[in-house]
Amino acid sequence: MGGQKFEYDESGSTFFYFVLSFLALILVPATFYYWPKKRKEDPAKLAERCQCPNCVSKQLIIEQSQPYKSVKNFFVKLAIVSGWVLLGFLAYKVSQFDYEMSNFDPYEILGLPPGATQAEIKKSYRKQSLVLHPDKETGDEKAFMRLTKAYQALTDDEARRNWEKYGNPDGPGAMSFGIALPSWIVEKENSVWVLGLYALVFMVALPTAVGTWWYRSIRFSGEQVLLDTTQMYFYFCHKTPSMPLKRALMILAASCEFDKRHNSEIIERITDNEEVPSLLRELPNLGEKNKEQPLCRPYSIKARAILHAHLSRMRLPPTTLEVDRRYIVSRCPDLIVELVNCVNQLIALAYARRIPRLPTIETIENCMKLSPMIVQGLWEYKSPLLQLPYITEDHLKYFTNRKKHIKSLLQLAQLPGEERRQLLRFLNDKQYDDLIKVLGNTPYIHFQVNTEVIDDENSTVVTAGAIVTVTVFLRRTNMKELFGDTTIKEKENIKEEEEGAGENAEKGENGKTEKKETFKRPVWMKQAKKQAPKKAKKAVASKQQAKQQAQPAAPAAAATPAAPAPPADEKSQKKVKEPKKKDDDGEDSDVGSSDELGSHSSSEDESRDKSTGGDEDDDDQWEKFQKRLQKRERLEGRSKSSHPVHCPYFPQEKQEYWWCYICDRKSHTLLTAPAHVTALVDTHELQLRFTAPRWPGLYTLACCLRSDSYIGMDQQQDMKLDVKEAAAVPAEHPQWDLSDSDTDNNDQGGNESEFTTDDEVEED
Repeated sequence: MGGQKFEYDESGSTFFYFVLSFLALILVPATFYYWPKKRKEDPAKLAERCQCPNCVSKQLIIEQSQPYKSVKNFFVKLAIVSGWVLLGFLAYKVSQFDYEMSNFDPYEILGLPPGATQAEIKKSYRKQSLVLHPDKETGDEKAFMRLTKAYQALTDDEARRNWEKYGNPDGPGAMSFGIALPSWIVEKENSVWVLGLYALVFMVALPTAVGTWWYRSIRFSGEQVLLDTTQMYFYFCHKTPSMPLKRALMILAASCEFDKRHNSEIIERITDNEEVPSLLRELPNLGEKNKEQPLCRPYSIKARAILHAHLSRMRLPPTTLEVDRRYIVSRCPDLIVELVNCVNQLIALAYARRIPRLPTIETIENCMKLSPMIVQGLWEYKSPLLQLPYITEDHLKYFTNRKKHIKSLLQLAQLPGEERRQLLRFLNDKQYDDLIKVLGNTPYIHFQVNTEVIDDENSTVVTAGAIVTVTVFLRRTNMKELFGDTTIKEKENIKEEEEGAGENAEKGENGKTEKKETFKRPVWMKQAKKQAPKKAKKAVASKQQAKQQAQPAAPAAAATPAAPAPPADEKSQKKVKEPKKKDDDGEDSDVGSSDELGSHSSSEDESRDKSTGGDEDDDDQWEKFQKRLQKRERLEGRSKSSHPVHCPYFPQEKQEYWWCYICDRKSHTLLTAPAHVTALVDTHELQLRFTAPRWPGLYTLACCLRSDSYIGMDQQQDMKLDVKEAAAVPAEHPQWDLSDSDTDNNDQGGNESEFTTDDEVEED
């Protein structure tokens, strides 16, 4: 057997194979993904696009924002074409390599058919050797060597045996493994350059690239917001639990993204010393005298003034402040999402008793209001009709007459065509067509809510302490389907703190609200002493009923994750334990704890997958499990594409998103984390979960839907939650045995509820 040897590529064939394969692996996907493609607009969508002056100027600004796009596309095409040319050259080079030993056929070389006689072989050899011999003018040394080997393979017995056995007249050769690198790499005179190149790549360039990437990545959160900005949001939202709208706008303008020390994209000009003070004099109630850091810093005051000017639709100097406005406004949607998440986390911490003050529902809702305001360039209290093209403050008088008073986009869409055209008679035909295009593409959301308790045998009955799953069905339609349709009733807008009383509250320089609270007790002190005797009577009655029906009630209680009412005496407290979540201090956590505000853990999913009825077959249970699993996987998918928003005052293209959450308006608390719906194209389904109150009663909760792109599109559905008393738990089970210390801890807050019933509101 021949030996083995490793050698560097002297002829270059192995290296060509390596480069050819590597280049093909890069060129094929690069051509598919990076070849510049001209975006083809759908003619139908292009015809529906608004052609108002503001939208046209916005498109020009977007196109001008990428001045080097054509040059970039040229170099990308040049690089890809050069790669394919190089690939073709390498393929041709590889095809010219010598394959004589792998395809050695002596009869073919001599030009004879298989089975030729020795005389024919010698005759053909003499004839061709006279032509191919190197001493002749027509000689070819390489071809003559092949001819000689072919002659020997057919005339010499040993050579013939080697050819028949090994395919080579010379016998078996050594197995060669070629290294796909040229031999000059290991030559002594080139060693210094090779080592220097290795050191430059692996000791300088690679650590520098990794360090730069790491330094940049650790400064940002998941939403690509600076961590310094997130910390500032946490500080001010914790400092101001009840935050007015203008206070939230002030905090947004103080984001570190607008400070040149944290963001190199910020441009500071000498003209700011004149233009910013002039702008401040034109804007009332800007709060520039606030002494809080960083709200009083120059960059924060400048950003705040620009945002106020944007919401008032003021004209700014085109080459200076207008450029700053476009950048600041374009960053605001992501910052608002981060601000909403910070308030939500503070609410979760307050429910878990980790922070003393609970942010109110008005705080997180005021943060959400900022998004449609900035996208549309309009104050929240302005008419939603100003979102339409060509409509200004002077035109609002045409929407008010003795017969009808048009306040919303839906009311305008429901008018008959002739009446709508008569109402908008101040517009010419082209302007009216643009307005109808925008109005027709405005979304209308059909909003349905379904409440169930998945873990219980009877999913329609809500028991005390059960995990309530609210499935929200959203169906989006364009308002052009509602033109002239008067059957659709005006949707119920979100009721915020008794018709916006919180917005009119006066606040000092520190932003603290000075108004009198409309609710009398904190969120976790509902139904305290006044309701205690009633609850005790109910507990005694439930205890007597449990004694009479001890046998049938035991399995039902074991299958229901509900919390029974606290017993009246100490003996029953030792036998019955109410399953509650504890924090580090041993106190009970409320309904909106961090586990309940966010998505539930895998233990909840596993408990949901358990059997809910002993009489069902295994096949039915497996089928239900598969359906729930598929539904959960479908709901977890998240996309960032929905429908484009008509927003001529927003400098970029915007997709319409929504927030959906459940809250308790009576106690001003948030019950579920706001779900950010980013994929509502036609229909969307989402699930919100929270823990039912620990006390039986009738509760009114609100499921809210808010738009982050349009003003006046918010809606709310009230949910009547009839909480029944939980089934009795088994009295003799070992897990309910309590020590005296545990009993004392359970007495703390045992007569408190985090919700407000409808009866209590009437008594107040």
